[in-house]
Amino acid sequence: MRCFATMTSFSELWLPILLSGVFVFLASSIIHMVLAWHKSDYRKIPNEDKFLDVTRSFNIPPGDYMAPRPGSRDEMRSPEFAEKCKKGPMIMMTIFPPGSMSMGRNLILWFIYTIVVSFFAAYVAGRALDRHADYLEVFRFAGVAAFLTYAGALWPMSIWYRRAWSATIKATIDGLIYACLTAGTFGWLWPR
Repeated sequence: MRCFATMTSFSELWLPILLSGVFVFLASSIIHMVLAWHKSDYRKIPNEDKFLDVTRSFNIPPGDYMAPRPGSRDEMRSPEFAEKCKKGPMIMMTIFPPGSMSMGRNLILWFIYTIVVSFFAAYVAGRALDRHADYLEVFRFAGVAAFLTYAGALWPMSIWYRRAWSATIKATIDGLIYACLTAGTFGWLWPR
């Protein structure tokens, strides 16, 4: 059994936590704004203006919606609900509040998330490794923790909500890049 005295403390890992968050934030900005390989993740609705006019007339509050959506298990088993599903379309959508598409809030929250991921990578690596761990050991522990955090929850979106698999695979590759940046930063700055 390992002695807790040999574990690496959080006070020694603040620099890799912050710096890996910055590196991931910068890499994600390049991936999304310069390379734009996620441009095809969402398709344009045919006759978009008409769709928006009709949707706007319902004054739907911001949130996540599904249609048709049964109100109970009994309703889900009913012939009427089966007919609605058969007729289609079946829709899952998120309604945003109207207004400008300001990215400021999203970017701040994304940066906070990168720090949180790095914090958990530090926790896993710091509990598993001592101060004298070599680069590859640190890379492995921090990298796996970061990869699972950045990419682990993406696949259920395609499994359950039919998000395009191409979008999920691209986002998983992004997660691998972010994990490698996190792992490399921790390996580089690990206290020795």
